[in-house]
Amino acid sequence: MPAYKTGKRTQQYSNDFKIKAVLWSHEEHRSVKEVAEALDIHPFMLSRWRKEYREGKFGMIKHRKRLYFIW
Repeated sequence: MPAYKTGKRTQQYSNDFKIKAVLWSHEEHRSVKEVAEALDIHPFMLSRWRKEYREGKFGMIKHRKRLYFIW
């Protein structure tokens, strides 16, 4: 197998950006596709972020049945 020396680097998004995108996509009358197009990201990526958000993977800590966000 050849060694790849120059691979394509993907865009890295901060957790803050991801959380804001997810919250925006949960607003009433907003679709995943609409929000993704506005942010210039693929709808699948936003759907994955929504799933990760539900699972608590964006630096949130649970404390006494409340969620606290680390900003």
